[in-house]
Amino acid sequence: MLETSSDLLAALVRIDSTNPALVPGAPGERRIARFVAEWLAAHDIEAELDESTEGRPSVIATVKGTGGGRSLILCAHLDTVGTEGMPDPFDPTTRDGRMYGRGTYDMKGGLAACLLALLDAKNAKLRGDVILTAVADEEHASLGMQSVLQRVTADAAIVTEPTELDVCIAHKGFTWHEITTFGRAAHGSRPDLGVDAITHMGRVLAGLESLGRALTTREPHPLLGHASLHASLIHGGQELSSYPERCTLLIERRTLPGETPEDVTRDIDALLSDLRSDAAFHAEHRLTLARDPFGVSPDEAIVHALREAATNVLDAAPKLIGQTFWMDAAFLAAAGIPTVVFGPRGAGAHATEEWVDLASVDRCRDILTATLRDFCA
Repeated sequence: MLETSSDLLAALVRIDSTNPALVPGAPGERRIARFVAEWLAAHDIEAELDESTEGRPSVIATVKGTGGGRSLILCAHLDTVGTEGMPDPFDPTTRDGRMYGRGTYDMKGGLAACLLALLDAKNAKLRGDVILTAVADEEHASLGMQSVLQRVTADAAIVTEPTELDVCIAHKGFTWHEITTFGRAAHGSRPDLGVDAITHMGRVLAGLESLGRALTTREPHPLLGHASLHASLIHGGQELSSYPERCTLLIERRTLPGETPEDVTRDIDALLSDLRSDAAFHAEHRLTLARDPFGVSPDEAIVHALREAATNVLDAAPKLIGQTFWMDAAFLAAAGIPTVVFGPRGAGAHATEEWVDLASVDRCRDILTATLRDFCA
């Protein structure tokens, strides 16, 4: 029945759920979603698959309350990143209280804690509903979370991404941008005819470097620090002996709560506008993707309930923290659901050695259970 965290987690890790949007040909979430649904059915918990994109199912499971209590979502993602450089990524091994393998830390440890806490909710006879959303595609475009939120809502949510058993109440967002500079193709011996799109992009890069420095002078977020900007990919030119007619740059801007895609776009457009004082400079800019930052008040009821439960289980108050990386918490918050992030200890997210502390998975389950017994009572 796989009712211990180590047995359940090992079974989850053995299933290759690599995201096919990241690794072409990878299996995705179908098999692991079916496993989760079957495990829940074996424990008499109602579950269904949500497959808005073919081959990319999420799982929605609900432990119905007796009525009159607050509802709570426990959220984890099913997919993992790729495994290049890992000798045995789907053969979980345990040493010194740590389980190693792809997804142990990011985030099948949190998923196992959610599943076991859902089992505890079933036995607790709570008044409020407890809902599991085990979602597809978090590591790429969050197709699963966006689809699931068309079907479920709740009074609060906990996302069990790893937080080292601290309470995360903020994370950064990001925007992706494409800038193209345009030149004029000509033979390399004819500077009188050619315009170099790549050297024009050099002006853009210098401006972006200045903008990045300027971001460090703005007011930092108390948990997340400063926003940031970096150039990610660049491509230009046709051949060695020709003036390049175009150059394309992809950049990423990490954003703070309170910043909008429009704010970021304005900054970049202002930079390009200054460069256009040279009549020979031509450039286009477009926003290609935006993911909102996340923040929740420490005074929210779910934050209070989770911190109190963690304090009682751990015999110490957990820290309130922010995370630099983006999570599905932002989508839940944007849907009007007060959300907090809490998960186990470990290391190696997206790395060639990944592990989770097994005792912390158990503590995570205990704290989730205590929280839902308080919040959904």
